[in-house]
Amino acid sequence: MAREVYADRARLAGFIAESGWRRLRAWALTQRWYPWRSRSVPVPSRLLLAPHDLRTGDPTRAAEFYSGRFAFAGKAVLTDGLSPFEIEPPSREWAEELMGFGWLRHMQAAGTPIARANARALVGDWISLSCHRLPAATLPEVAARRVISWLTQAPLILQDADAAFHRRFIRSLTAQVRYVKGAGAQARDGRPRLACAIALAFASLCMADQPKLMRSAQKRLVEELDRLVLADGGPATRNPGLLIDLLLDLLPLRQCYGARHLPPPPALLNAIDRMMPMLRFFRHGDGAFAHFNGMGPTPADWLATVLAYDDARGRPLSNAPYSGYQRMEAAGTILIADTGAPPPPPLSHEAHAGCLAFEMSAGRNRLIINCGMPAIGRDEWRPIARQTAAHSTAVIEETSSCRFVSSGLLRRICGTPVLDGPAQLHVDRMERGGAEVLRASHDGYARRFGIIHQRSWRLSPDGARLDGEDLFRPVEGESLPGGGRDHYALRFHLHPLVQPSRAADGHTVILKLPDGDDWAFTAPDCTVAIEESIVFAASGGPRRTEQLVIAGRAGEAPRVEWTFVRVKALRG
Repeated sequence: MAREVYADRARLAGFIAESGWRRLRAWALTQRWYPWRSRSVPVPSRLLLAPHDLRTGDPTRAAEFYSGRFAFAGKAVLTDGLSPFEIEPPSREWAEELMGFGWLRHMQAAGTPIARANARALVGDWISLSCHRLPAATLPEVAARRVISWLTQAPLILQDADAAFHRRFIRSLTAQVRYVKGAGAQARDGRPRLACAIALAFASLCMADQPKLMRSAQKRLVEELDRLVLADGGPATRNPGLLIDLLLDLLPLRQCYGARHLPPPPALLNAIDRMMPMLRFFRHGDGAFAHFNGMGPTPADWLATVLAYDDARGRPLSNAPYSGYQRMEAAGTILIADTGAPPPPPLSHEAHAGCLAFEMSAGRNRLIINCGMPAIGRDEWRPIARQTAAHSTAVIEETSSCRFVSSGLLRRICGTPVLDGPAQLHVDRMERGGAEVLRASHDGYARRFGIIHQRSWRLSPDGARLDGEDLFRPVEGESLPGGGRDHYALRFHLHPLVQPSRAADGHTVILKLPDGDDWAFTAPDCTVAIEESIVFAASGGPRRTEQLVIAGRAGEAPRVEWTFVRVKALRG
């Protein structure tokens, strides 16, 4: 045990040292004396093409910008005649969204001369005010998003522009590409570093006279895609939402290669082909994604756009072993379960302690969910949303199955990665009596409490019944360790539209659904409590809901059986 503790500390120390060094390098890149303005990216003679922006725009937002109202990340600012870049940002998220320039798509959607002139004026403000030195603008992932946005919306910005503005725009864009090229290697692992690689690939294809950048950008893109898109198509960060986000950039990038009459790198084509089936894997009957590992509200319009590029449209996968997820489906009833270990620390900043959590839907009704993450205010809610108690799984001693960085100093240096979590997981799928059976176990509580948590699901062929079992067994020997540290709580978080009502027997709860397709939850010999809960990933922000809770002690009742059954099936 002591050897494992020292090994964990050594890994943590190495990760902190590496994170600190990257932060120092990233800071140095923003300083005047650092030679990031190298000529490795020459100023292009012209732009050759503009990528297609798959993210939908709202023309009414363009009118708000023209009137001086900038609403991002749940905060609205009135500029009163000033440039938004001169305003003290109300939040970090607001500043990052402003500096990323993704909002230019709303002006493109308006398509009016006023919107084009306003877009050009705002870009001119950013250049003249030297906003590239502002803290939010120097983040590599924000700079990458800005490069992509400027390239995508170049026709909007440059239409009717004079020659002087055109030159200023091209010089500023080139400087930012140089910065992303230097800072991308120091960006946080995962989506930020991949975003830099994608931005460089776009720039190499859209800017003329860039053969050297094209070679280096493609090499970096291939390396990042090979690392971050797993063999089954899931993201290495284990956040399902990353699939949508990535495909919104990778699909236009593939088109850019075609527009330049260049063969896309096989890694790009393979990544897209692997990710497309995973979009269907994580979808419930109502089209929403399951809430695992940082997933927030499902952007329905963006998802529909991406799915339009899916040519296969076959039955979703049932087993995603590399991503650590399982899916069961029968007659419109869907179960999606998290059966994977947390990702490595550099990729785990959004990972949750939700091992063996599941979500369940029937038709277009979601019954059981996880709390998920909100679209805005993520820093505020992250410590709560990542806890095991925010997931539909078992919690022992009100402790999460993963440990996260909690120190304020460490958070500033290396973010909020997972320090420790389930390492040994066993997953089995089988068929019994014509029904699918899934069994999984994890050791996230083994070191602290000497307990292994095992969970089983059995979905009937007609989709009308889901039988489950939770088993708590000792790591060693035949009996659980004493000391009274074996209290557990099985939590089943309900979708906000589900209305629970307890039956008189105390162990049955009727779940009323909006369309009348009601279900019953029962756990023989157990008391089922109805407690308050919250859904962070609701489309309008955090929303109140309820959860079913079964509490007990592993030493006294190590096995808990429970069932979801359609009420119509009971009456039949």
